[in-house]
Amino acid sequence: MMKKILFISGFLIAILSAQSNVATTAASFLEIGAGARSLAMGGAYVSVADDVSSLYWNPAGIVNVERPSTHVYYAPWLVETNFYHGGAVIPMGHLGTMGVTYTTVTMDEMDVRTINNPDGTGEKFSVSNIAMGLAYAKRLTDRFTFGFQTKFIQEKIWHMMAKGFAVDIGSLFVTPGGLRIGMSVSNFGGKLGMDGVNTAVTYDPDETIYGNNDRINAHLDAAKWPLPLLFRFGLTKDFTIAPGQKITIAADGIHPNNNVEYVNAGIEYNFNDLLFLRTGLSHLFMDKVDSGDKAEQGLSFGFGINYQIPRGPKFRVDFVQTEFGVFKNVKGYSINLSF
Repeated sequence: MMKKILFISGFLIAILSAQSNVATTAASFLEIGAGARSLAMGGAYVSVADDVSSLYWNPAGIVNVERPSTHVYYAPWLVETNFYHGGAVIPMGHLGTMGVTYTTVTMDEMDVRTINNPDGTGEKFSVSNIAMGLAYAKRLTDRFTFGFQTKFIQEKIWHMMAKGFAVDIGSLFVTPGGLRIGMSVSNFGGKLGMDGVNTAVTYDPDETIYGNNDRINAHLDAAKWPLPLLFRFGLTKDFTIAPGQKITIAADGIHPNNNVEYVNAGIEYNFNDLLFLRTGLSHLFMDKVDSGDKAEQGLSFGFGINYQIPRGPKFRVDFVQTEFGVFKNVKGYSINLSF
């Protein structure tokens, strides 16, 4: 058993080490957390991972979903953008668990403006980001779980588009004392670069020669950037404080390839599996001493209500509000259904 854990851990670390630490990445929307419950706990979720939103945080966690379930999350995001995340999980017994997920970030259409037409050309352009994934996880022993997800990623702005694929890998281990240990690597893949009709230009190979063909069709190569690779390691422990009342405490350490390391921490109070109160802190220790920069994200809090419809599905509604520095607060809403 220990050999399996060491092998998986070494594999995840090897993947992380293979990526260079850069200041800029593509598809930054992949770093936006999904799920009101997880975000209310400060994003400390890689070892909590026990519902459909695990598809984002740690694909190994979907084995903890016991019934066919769906999850939808919506957040009016920063600067008038909208973030949507949805997923579904189907347990298949001893064969494992399958899951699908869909993420998109959209914004309203904007006017096309040029130097000659600063008030607009009459055209409109839009921006959208999409990620779709297919996941599989299996319980290898009664204590150890492994899962992965393959994702298609697309970024689009007007006539330009970037496409690519990525893989998420995760594991969960439960100690005899009930401590849950989670690890995941998210967005492991190639580089993304924009391409489209706006890169078509005409080119003069030698401007010193008069009368030559100075309008040769050419194509500009846009710069390509790596995906935002994230390595997460987390610990979670449940504490029963009274009959029907439980507290869950979680902490994650995150190593991104486009910033400094930071810590997320959160706590959840569970009353009779009916009412949930949550709070957390994200991006702890992320302050940059040299520049004096402070992390924008900070305190979060939220609640959830769980209800079993007689002879029907079980549903949970969750809410989160996250402190976001100069952008004030960001709110998010989730609905979970289990059939």
